[in-house]
Amino acid sequence: MDRQLQRAFAAGYERLSAWADLLDLINVFPVADADTGSNLRISLAPLHRLDGGTDVTVKRLLASASGNSGNIACGFFTAFIAENPSKDFFRAAKAGRDRAWQALADPKPGTMLTVFDELSAHFANATGDPWDATYSALMEKLEQAVHTTAQILPELEAAGVIDAGALGIYLFMEGFFARLADRVDEFRPVTETFQRRLQLPADFHPERQKGFCVDTVLKVAEGFDSSTGALAQYGESLVVLREDDRVKIHLHTERPDDVRRQLGNLGGIVQWSEQDMTRPAGSRTDPLKQAAVHIVSDAAGSITRQDAARWGMTLLDSYIVVGDRSLPETLFSPAEFYALMRQGVKVSTAQASIFERHQRYQSILSRFGSALYLCVGSVYTGNFQAVSAWKKRSDPDGRMTVIDTGLASGRLGLAVLATARHASDSDHPERVVRFAEAAIRQCEEFIFLDRLQYLVAGGRLSKTKGFLGDLLHLKPIISPTAQGAVKAGTARDRDEQVAFAMQKLAERLTPGAGGLVMLEYSDNRQWVEEDVQRLIQSRFPDSETILQPLSLTSGAHMGPGTWGVAFLPKPLFLME
Repeated sequence: MDRQLQRAFAAGYERLSAWADLLDLINVFPVADADTGSNLRISLAPLHRLDGGTDVTVKRLLASASGNSGNIACGFFTAFIAENPSKDFFRAAKAGRDRAWQALADPKPGTMLTVFDELSAHFANATGDPWDATYSALMEKLEQAVHTTAQILPELEAAGVIDAGALGIYLFMEGFFARLADRVDEFRPVTETFQRRLQLPADFHPERQKGFCVDTVLKVAEGFDSSTGALAQYGESLVVLREDDRVKIHLHTERPDDVRRQLGNLGGIVQWSEQDMTRPAGSRTDPLKQAAVHIVSDAAGSITRQDAARWGMTLLDSYIVVGDRSLPETLFSPAEFYALMRQGVKVSTAQASIFERHQRYQSILSRFGSALYLCVGSVYTGNFQAVSAWKKRSDPDGRMTVIDTGLASGRLGLAVLATARHASDSDHPERVVRFAEAAIRQCEEFIFLDRLQYLVAGGRLSKTKGFLGDLLHLKPIISPTAQGAVKAGTARDRDEQVAFAMQKLAERLTPGAGGLVMLEYSDNRQWVEEDVQRLIQSRFPDSETILQPLSLTSGAHMGPGTWGVAFLPKPLFLME
């Protein structure tokens, strides 16, 4: 694939990613489980990092496809890429459109299928330069196709929104074709383009779903019947994709164990995942009250997507690269991540591109009007420099306030969570900023490493020191500061680590007043929860203790077995 197309695919993914939170919020059809944006980010991630040939990309798309929308989108893109759009764009678009329709047992107009129809029809009639000369006309047609979804599907018409999957594909195509036409600075905010079709009514209550959402890949024999008709008996919302001897199946069922056994009789199960639809992965939880200012931070602060939904925040992801996979960090399974690390698979982190970060900033201000960005310390990433440069050009009214916190990991996360809570109870943005500044100064954190080999692998510790430390069973205790991570002590085992943590808490938390304590875990949640958290709660009963997964940005450098404790004095936490 030529370099121009690679850059276009990356831009499409990043444009989609910038608005994925909104897609989750308006996800109504076919199941209102608030995860369309997340599923599209997971499913189309192979298009963001095209470092293999066509066959490799197609296989990665097949493996990554997640959820109804993700599988349909991957159906389009596997055929689109296989037909080599750099040679014949119309043929590639038509092949993608046809495959997306054929992959569904019960295809419905008014979804992303309608956008694929319009895309294919446009290029059937296009002449001359397919990029710059037709960009505006194409986007007008795709925009209208998205608008029509609210009129075609009764579920969308009743909810007053457009289809989330259709909007996701529109956004991808907007970024994709803008890059090909060299017009990436001309985007209108989605909130302007689709206006009142982006808000569910206050009394919207989705029907409670039953069963499980299953995604599986089978290895099958040559004569295997992979038609939707042959597989429809196993579940609803069926999507089927086939590449050579691999068949990807997405379905909904109330009997996942039975379905797994039945499909296992048809071929070898290469991959299997199931999601209980009564407990959806997504969330459209809105804050009880509009915050005085919208809080933004980096996911590197040990903050989860669930935290962001609960407190009405926006999280900005970095990317986690594990082997040949790259995903936004809040979408990578921590259990899988640490298991692969223990197996010796190479892991690393990567910043979002400048283009993607700028798209996120635009999305935030378009949706929320004003924001306070508590940025991970500039000693750790270039995020503060990136947003500061963007503000000079694109935020003349100063609607986004940016603070270089100097923090990372749980120390950043705890300061951000405390600020988000305060913002939800305040009517004064300037008071929220003052609270955030105080929280940044007073929050502390200590991180306890299990082994040094991961710091060595990441180049953050010499091999000699790493070898000697492990040999002598010395486990470093570090604290993130504005000058970088500093060594705060050492411990020989878990008992000494816990004793160190208890001593620091006793020194900082005022008796009778307590504070806010964050405990972070990697792949050791059970031990942290049952041993450490219970001990803290018994010794500091006046403190509130929350349990959080260590950010994968931190986990990539510190490795499995790591845990941490961050804390903030309660007088500050309750400050008015």
